[in-house]
Amino acid sequence: MNFVTRMRNKSPDALAPDGSEVRVLASTMRGSMAEFLLPPGKISLAVAHHTVEEVWCFTAGQGQLWRKNEKAEEIVEIHPGLSISIPTQTHFQFRNDGTENLVAIGTTMPPWSGPEEAFQVEGIW
Repeated sequence: MNFVTRMRNKSPDALAPDGSEVRVLASTMRGSMAEFLLPPGKISLAVAHHTVEEVWCFTAGQGQLWRKNEKAEEIVEIHPGLSISIPTQTHFQFRNDGTENLVAIGTTMPPWSGPEEAFQVEGIW
């Protein structure tokens, strides 16, 4: 078994397809983890994923997250400690309503394959 140890970069590794900053964390063959950051007053682009599902845990900031799929639609108030799931093909968008960075740690299963994994959808904001 190979172990993965990775330190979070101070500067972003990339911009996510939704526009948030991404800092890549550890990954395995079955999943990948990253930190997502959205500055105060910003709204992400609305996107969905072709094949991956994600789980996020917010660690800083406040705002709202919208998600919609064939079975449900909701807006959730975001705050530190809140965790959410984003099933495959779910439309989602989030916004930072606070004065500090909105930060989440997210795990993607299977691992993130690249920018072609996400596609833009019509959002709520």
